[in-house]
Amino acid sequence: MPKVPEHQVAGHKAGGGKLGPLIDDSGRFYKPLSDERGSNELAFYSSFSSNTQIPDQITRFFPKFYGTQLLDASDGSGILPHLVLQDLTFGRRNPSVIDIKIGSRTWPPESPEDYVKKCLEKDRSTSSIWLGFRLSGLQMFESEELGIWKPENRTSVQSLSAEEVKTYLKKFVSTSCSKPDSAFASSVYGGSTGILSQLLELKSWFENQTLYHFYSCSVLMIFEKELALKGKNPLPEIKLVDFAHVVEGGGVIDHNFLGGLCSLINFISQILASS
Repeated sequence: MPKVPEHQVAGHKAGGGKLGPLIDDSGRFYKPLSDERGSNELAFYSSFSSNTQIPDQITRFFPKFYGTQLLDASDGSGILPHLVLQDLTFGRRNPSVIDIKIGSRTWPPESPEDYVKKCLEKDRSTSSIWLGFRLSGLQMFESEELGIWKPENRTSVQSLSAEEVKTYLKKFVSTSCSKPDSAFASSVYGGSTGILSQLLELKSWFENQTLYHFYSCSVLMIFEKELALKGKNPLPEIKLVDFAHVVEGGGVIDHNFLGGLCSLINFISQILASS
C-alpha cells in the first residue's frame, strides 16, 4: 500500500490533501505526473535510461527508472499516472539527508516571463546566485534518544550566508546538530568511496558531457550516522534528482550546473581539510 515518504526533505509533499510523491515497501518511489513538468521529467528519464552514451559509473548517480504506473493520487483527486523510481532511502533505518539545488540559474531557456521572474527572485533571495547552489532541505539523525532533527521551517536553510552554509555542511557530519565538530567528515566526505570522491567523479563527466543541461536539479547526499557512531562504514552516497527542467545540451557544456557543482566541491574540500 503506497504511503507518504518519511525521509523526504524538499519538494512537494503528500499528505493533508496535497498532491505529492508516495513510496511502497518494495523500494519504489511514485512521483505524480499531473502537469507539463511531470511530462518533461518522464521524457528525461526515458531518454537518459536508453542513452548508450552514459557510462555505467555515471548512471549510478541517478535513481533507477521503472516506467510509469496508475495510482490513486495522494490528494484524493482520483487515479493519476506516476513515475516509478527507486526509493533512495529504502533499507536505510535513520538516514541523514541533505538536498542541494545546483546552479546559479534555476530556469531553462525559453521559460515564460512570469516563471523567469519567480525563479530569479528566489535565486537572488537565496545563496544560488552567489554560491552556485542552495540548501533546499535536510534532516540529520541525532541519536536513538533524540531521533531525527529537521529545521522547523525548511526555507530557513535556503537563504544562508557562505559561512552559514559551511556550518550546516559541518553539522551534517557532526556528533550533534548543536555542536558542529565535523567528527564524521573523514568517513562521510572523505575516502575513495566518500561523498567528495563521488562528486569529483560526477564533475569529471560534467566537464565533458554536452547531452543535457540540468536546470533546477538537486544533489542528494545521504549517509547513516548510526553506523558511523558504531565505527562502521556510514554508506555515504550521492544521487541527482528532480529533472523537470532538463533540456538538450546541443553540444554545449552545462556551465551552470558545473559551476555550482565545483562550488559545492570546494566547500566539502575545505571542511575535510580542516577536520
